[in-house]
Order: sequence, then C-alpha cells, then structure tokens
Amino acid sequence: MLTLTTEDVAAAVVELGLIEAAEIAGVWRELGSQEVSPEQFGSACVRRELLTGYQWERLRNGYRNGFFYGRTKVLYQAGAGSFARVYRAIAQDTEDILAVKVLRKRFSSDEAKCELFLREGRMGLMLRHPGIVRIEEVGKEGSSSFITMEFVEGQTLRELVKIRKGIDIVRGIDLASQLIDALEYAHSEGVTHRDLKASNVLVSAKGRAKLVDFGLASFAESIGKKKDELGKLRTVEYAALEVAGGVRGDNVRSDVFFLGTLLYLLLAGRSAFKDSRDRAVRADPKRYADLEPLGKVAPHLPRDLVDLVNKMLTLKPKHRFQTVSEVKEALEPIKIRYADDDEIVSPEVSKPAREVSENTKPKSKISDKPRIMVVEVSGKSQDSLRQFFSKQGFRVLVTENPKRALSRFETIPPPADILLLSSQVLGHDAVSVFNALAPDPYLKKIPALLITSARQEELVSEAVEDDLRQVVTMPFKASDLLQRVKMLTGINV
Repeated sequence: MLTLTTEDVAAAVVELGLIEAAEIAGVWRELGSQEVSPEQFGSACVRRELLTGYQWERLRNGYRNGFFYGRTKVLYQAGAGSFARVYRAIAQDTEDILAVKVLRKRFSSDEAKCELFLREGRMGLMLRHPGIVRIEEVGKEGSSSFITMEFVEGQTLRELVKIRKGIDIVRGIDLASQLIDALEYAHSEGVTHRDLKASNVLVSAKGRAKLVDFGLASFAESIGKKKDELGKLRTVEYAALEVAGGVRGDNVRSDVFFLGTLLYLLLAGRSAFKDSRDRAVRADPKRYADLEPLGKVAPHLPRDLVDLVNKMLTLKPKHRFQTVSEVKEALEPIKIRYADDDEIVSPEVSKPAREVSENTKPKSKISDKPRIMVVEVSGKSQDSLRQFFSKQGFRVLVTENPKRALSRFETIPPPADILLLSSQVLGHDAVSVFNALAPDPYLKKIPALLITSARQEELVSEAVEDDLRQVVTMPFKASDLLQRVKMLTGINV
C-alpha cells in the first residue's frame, strides 16, 4: 500500500508523465489546500479524469512501471489470458485508442519464449488488411514484452452467435465473405493463421469481421515446452486434424478446414463440434471426423451452400478446397444470389432467399434517395405508404416479416435510413422488433416508428421509446407522419 506523502505522489505523477505539472495546480484549487491525504489527492485526480482508476490503484500500491508501453499510455486492463494481459491504451502522439498485449511476468525470464512472442507479433506487422486486426508496435518495456494493436469495439464471433442465437443467412454470408477475404490476403503474404476459432474473430460495432492473433497460437503451445521443441509448434486442434487427415504440417488446408468450422457456426448458430477445455478431448482426431452434417442441423440452408461448407470440412485434405481462393470462388455465385435487393417486395410476388433461382442476376446499385423500410401486412396499407413516401422522394422497401426486416439491418450498410413498423396486425411481433433496436450495439442508431391503433393501449405500453424510436397512434395525418420521419432521420426531402 501507499507509504508516500501527498507531495511525493504529486511529484511522481508528473515525473512518470501521467499528469502535466500545470494540471496539478487545478487539483490543488479543487481541494482548496495542499494539506490533504494522498487518497484525497488521488481521488481528485481520478474525478478530474487526469488519472484512471487503474493508474491510481497501481500508484497507491507502489508501482512505478506498467503505465507506458512504447508510445502508448495504459488506461485500464481490458482482459487477461493464460500467457498475456490485454490493456486499453491511448497513443501519446495521435490519441488513438489501442490495445496492448503484455506477456505475463512468469514468462519474461524465459528468453526463448519472449523471442517467440515477439517474433509472432512481428509476423502480424507484415499484414495490412481491413479484415485483420492491425499490429502497430512490437517491443520491450524494461523486462516486459508487448504487442500494440488496433482496439476493436465489439465482440467475438462466439459472443455474437451466443447472444443472437444464430445469424440470418444474408448476414452470415456477409461475415463469411469478410473472413475469406482476410485469410486469402494473409495466405498470399505467406502467413497462415494456425488457430482459427470463433474467439479469434472480432466483430466490430460497425459489422466488420476481423481476424486476430495470427501465429500467437505457437506461443500458447510453447508453454511447458523445451527450447529445442519450439520450432515444431502448432495448436492441439491443428495437430489432431492433421493426424486424422494423414498429412502433417498442412497449415493452408488446415486453415481452410477451420475456416469451414466458422462458416458452420455462422450458418447453423452452433459449433461444428462440442467445445471443450479438456486438452485430451481436443487432441482426439475422432473429434474432427464425427461432425454432425450441416444440412441436418440447418435444413433450411440451400444445398449449394451446405455442399460448400461440407467440402471445407472434408477430413482428407486432398478432397477439401485446396486454397481459400477456391472457397471464395465457390461462394461468389451464392453471395450474388443473396445480395441485398434494391427493394424488398411483398411475399406474394417474391420468394424467400433460399428459393431464388440460381440464374438471378447481380442486383443494381442502391439509389442515393433516402430509404424507408415499411413492415406491414395489409396490401392496401403497403400500397398507400409506398405511394405516399415515393412521392416525397423516398425509396420504399416493403416486407411483411418484422424479424426479416431486423436481420436486414444487421448488414453493412443498412438497407434503409429508418424502419417503420405497423403493429395493427403484427401486434407483439412488431413491438418486439421495435424494442430490440436500442439494446443492440449494431442497431441502436437505427431510427424507428411504431404505428399502432387506439385499441392497442396495452401493446403500446410495452413499447420502449427514446430519442430515435417513437410510437405513432392512428388516426394521424400523413403530413404528421412525414414530419416524424424527417425529425428522426434528419433527412430533408
């Protein structure tokens, strides 16, 4: 615990570069005196946001290091694993928010492991792609080895699928395509991942999938190994797969297989095999041979998409896609078929995505007009709303399915500027989608209007309104509805 005087602490934060000397004067003014305890001084610094809680806790425990790594200043700990801690940090020169992965102390005295950790980090420095978490700096601060990288606001793919209980097919294909592009680029640079899994895929708040920890699996597997064993490292999963497939050191085709497990997860909403912390279970080659068929788990999926994933997951490498580029080529016609329509029309004149003909042409580019998506069952009301908003200069998208509408807004870019839901027939289904927007990190910026009738008071009471989501009760003037749409979107047509 802290044994320094208040004067010592004030001098230390300036000497360490945590606070500018001129800023200390403001702390004394707030406190009204310099005759205060170190705790009072530290609390005032945290309150004025001159120090973070993490920084003050470290100071009061007597630490004089761990505040800076390379060009970054640590703000707080964001996570921890078996071999490293991850901190949220700020770049001192650009003020960009970054992540710093710092090797745990118990490995710092092992020169071979430190070098392996840094070597794997330097491998990441070679890769510059929007689908790969960017490595900014690799180095040592005192005895601590660290890797500084892009900080991704979002969640892992594992967390995303768990929270959403599955992902819509259009969104799933979009994320799969992003992962394929990133891995194809890495392979073209001569770098394989060697640890593809859902926790090593980050999905940003803007919907961008990013691969993380290229090569760091080697370090994880080095724990407990002797120095002369470090050159032949691969993950337990990759080693078991290669035993099962009868080909050793097959990193490219092994990446294809485990990329297939990610596509399986995206499309089925569950893992291709049971997750386990038991190393013996993960090292059993049979685990990778007895996968439940994707078509059985998700019978709604189109046959060609199921066949594509099944080929990626073929046990014998020679029967798999040989490269990620081959996967990309096979996915392309499916991706085109499921590309966002210029307009969603009523089911009476449109088939579900999985029933669209394989001969469907690529969709035309979305108009620059402001767009509104209408969720309404009544054909008469659909026509009225379409005609009215079209005359006002809007591109109107119409669907009868509120859940389908919600899934469309999970794509990047979103299909419309505002969502208009009618609860008159859809009832609780419309309210459920309306209420699902605000809590979701991807959807919270989507404006929405819920149209209800005067007889639906109980239903209206369930709707959660805020600055971007409002309830409109019939009867109302069309001009009033238009005004609400303009106000929520900031569109002036």
